[in-house]
Amino acid sequence: MELKHIEILHLSVSPANMRGVTKKPDLTNILPSVRARGILVPLIVRPGTEEGHYEIVAGKRRYHAALTVAEEQGGIDPLPCAVMEAGDDAAALEASLIENIARLDPDEINRCESFTRLVREGRKVEEIGLTFGLTDLQVKRTLAIGNLLPRIRTMYRADKIDAVTMRHLTLATKTQQRDWLALVDCPEKHAPTGSSLKAWLFGGSAIAAKVAMFDLADCTREIVPDLFGEDSYFADADAFWTAQMAEVEKQAAFYRETGWCDVVVMERGAYFNSGEHERCPKKKGGKVFVSLSRRGEVVFHEGYITTKEARRRAKGEAGTDTPKPVRPEVSAALGNYIDLHRHAAVRASVLSEPGIALRMMVAHAIVGSPLWRIEVERQRAVSDATAESVEVSASEAAFDKARRNVLDLLGFDPETPTVVGGDDGEHDIAGLFIRLAALSDEAVMGILPVVMGETLSVGSAEVELLGQITGTDMRGCWNDATVLPDLLRDKQLLTAIVAEVAGPQVAEANAGATPKVQRGILVDCLIGNNGRAKVDGWLPRWFAFPPTGYTERDGIGCVERSDNIAPLLAPAQVEDEPELREAA
Repeated sequence: MELKHIEILHLSVSPANMRGVTKKPDLTNILPSVRARGILVPLIVRPGTEEGHYEIVAGKRRYHAALTVAEEQGGIDPLPCAVMEAGDDAAALEASLIENIARLDPDEINRCESFTRLVREGRKVEEIGLTFGLTDLQVKRTLAIGNLLPRIRTMYRADKIDAVTMRHLTLATKTQQRDWLALVDCPEKHAPTGSSLKAWLFGGSAIAAKVAMFDLADCTREIVPDLFGEDSYFADADAFWTAQMAEVEKQAAFYRETGWCDVVVMERGAYFNSGEHERCPKKKGGKVFVSLSRRGEVVFHEGYITTKEARRRAKGEAGTDTPKPVRPEVSAALGNYIDLHRHAAVRASVLSEPGIALRMMVAHAIVGSPLWRIEVERQRAVSDATAESVEVSASEAAFDKARRNVLDLLGFDPETPTVVGGDDGEHDIAGLFIRLAALSDEAVMGILPVVMGETLSVGSAEVELLGQITGTDMRGCWNDATVLPDLLRDKQLLTAIVAEVAGPQVAEANAGATPKVQRGILVDCLIGNNGRAKVDGWLPRWFAFPPTGYTERDGIGCVERSDNIAPLLAPAQVEDEPELREAA
């Protein structure tokens, strides 16, 4: 650049100046300095179309301050200017941006309009990002504002709409933007703003792409990316539901083919109330209920019938002399506690049995599983106490250690909660395959049990099967004298457990005591308190593989599932187990 002093009459603001030509800038913080000292920092200019005339690329505020001082004082000395070469509009605009951003942050609209002009001049998003120290996403966000109608940009600049509303409007088509402005202008109607605007744009409910059960590659044009958020959304809700329901029907057909009595697809938006349903295994006519949220989420609830149907079945089986329903031995909360601990123990056992994990994985791949839509078992607990009990168990600690080792081996963030679907999806299939190809067979086989464990469904027949094949012994990983006793509410059950832990005489002597007293005896025996000898190594019968109960009553999910897989473990097959492991 050439540095020279130019008369103010020979200067004008360039169209390439990012702060525009027509609007007079705010001179509050610069005018006193110009009055006192004049223009000290050179303006950036380039030759204009007329001979001897120059256009101001950067320095509009200094120029207007100089004009004001010239009017007040009857003139001003020539202004210092750095003269650029003529002709490169993109370079002039970049100079304006860089100079202005360094001095006074432009608003989002100014920056957007300038970036849009740069794109028109041939600059790529990556080049703009490198020039101004921004990421590609930041540049794209700024350019997205350029898709808004001029009136909406003006409203945002004038603080008539907030940033959330403006950003949601970048998801709208031009037609939707005009419709929204019509609502703004109508005194009898309300224009949605903020978070409610997103629902209005997508026909009442914003459906995120991540909830789709189908392949998104077939509908990329129907998905609108939200550059200011983490999700993308379906522009056509009807098209989404057509594809989603087709996948639901496929899964329903799979359930029916594998022996489920029926699959009940609930109305969209209807809530599955577990209090209005009762657990019922597949072999006793249990059904699968499918709940659909208006946001597109699909949940399959296996092994239920409605409470009405349960009563009708009980009445039909017993006739007019139907006895009072017998309360099951294990309550829903206790069943959840048992299932989660058994699940944790089995998947910890599978860590040392990669051959068995491989065979179970192949079985999943061939036959299918409710969890094998690349989902992770979330181990949902019905209470915080149960969740904490599982989290601090030795089984969960062993599995978490193995999981962190695998995350480190794969180069994932060690704080990622799961291996399956982990690291926020930053690793695609091809990239992960290249990483796995560089590992030894032994290393890959060490990853396999963790993946299998994360996709092993709580309360499933697979847990029973693997527990028996691996010889899982929960004595070494379960120890709880707090949560389990509190879940024991049934008096007959408590009496049987006290007899097992404290002895028949103690149980008989306290048979008439309240459940609270019996629970206290159980806790005293487990921790060695109040004069009672500590009982080490006690394991509830439900935690054995195979499990048993304490009463003659039904309702023990793990026992029923174990009965279902018993035919698979014929003596001949059990005898072959060493060979199976050796082959693995």
